[in-house]
Amino acid sequence: MFEFSWWWMWFALPLPLLVYFLPAKAPIQSAALRVPYLPTGLQSVSQPPASKRIFLTIATIAWIALISAVARPQWLGEPVSIPAEGRDLMIAVDLSGSMKIDDMQVNGRQVDRLQMIKSVLSDFIERRVGDRLGLIFFADTAYLQAPLTYDRETVAQLLDESLIGLVGEQTAIGDAIGLAIKRFKSKKESNKVLVLLTDGQNTAGNITPEQANELAVANGVTLYTIGVGADQMIVQSVFGNRRVNPSQELDEDMLTKLAVSTGGRYFRARDAQSLQEIYGKLDELEPIARESRQMRPLQALYFYPLGLALLITFLLGLKPLLSAWMSSAKPKSHQGAN
Repeated sequence: MFEFSWWWMWFALPLPLLVYFLPAKAPIQSAALRVPYLPTGLQSVSQPPASKRIFLTIATIAWIALISAVARPQWLGEPVSIPAEGRDLMIAVDLSGSMKIDDMQVNGRQVDRLQMIKSVLSDFIERRVGDRLGLIFFADTAYLQAPLTYDRETVAQLLDESLIGLVGEQTAIGDAIGLAIKRFKSKKESNKVLVLLTDGQNTAGNITPEQANELAVANGVTLYTIGVGADQMIVQSVFGNRRVNPSQELDEDMLTKLAVSTGGRYFRARDAQSLQEIYGKLDELEPIARESRQMRPLQALYFYPLGLALLITFLLGLKPLLSAWMSSAKPKSHQGAN
């Protein structure tokens, strides 16, 4: 929608007419200047009527443009909903070698654990409207793949491009928690939440999970830990098919203590459906920010009429100089001949 913010400035539009019709002062008597000889090249001081009308028209356009600029024209866009309250939510994903185990199914297809996490986690990321999301990958160490941002599409894309073994084969759970806490420190006025997905136990890193847990409690970070992996799967060997537990290295006690001590919860994801249900529970425990306020994007337009007024004024001021230059450039006629 187009509007003028200072619409009352249009009352100044007839101001030049008031000045024009004010009574003029009596002319001052002065001695007449007698010119004994009038050269043929001397132009009349008075302007012809047509030229005067053009000048007044252009000056009127400049004045209208100037008033338009002072009235502050602006364009108001469509209303945009603003979340009333958001949170900082960091997601830490395990990329250790054990994530290659293909004990998961997605749409009836056997896939590895990371592929299942990508499939389900992308929907969770898409739903977190109003939250700032960050992404951490960890194996031998932890590194920040995406800082906290409202750009959910980029976070989902970076997750989809992740590869198993990208940063090693082991599992540094303590480093992942410590890195998330470090990124949370500059965000004082928000709910700080870390969702950590792993399929093993802490086998690497510079800090232990216990040390990271103390830092999380001290900094008010809530941990939700998710243990990924099936309880059993059938493997083939020279002795035939046999059932094994592919998640026997999963340290559920440690993950539970990490979550409960910070006010969070531990979840067990044995398949894609259970992981989807876990994300639904996380939406309940950490509600998505509700849209309670609206704003309308505002774009100022005053510089368009202001630029037009300045351009016209510049051209009007340039006209006398051009006329004088053209008059001086004309060749003088020689009178008589020798």
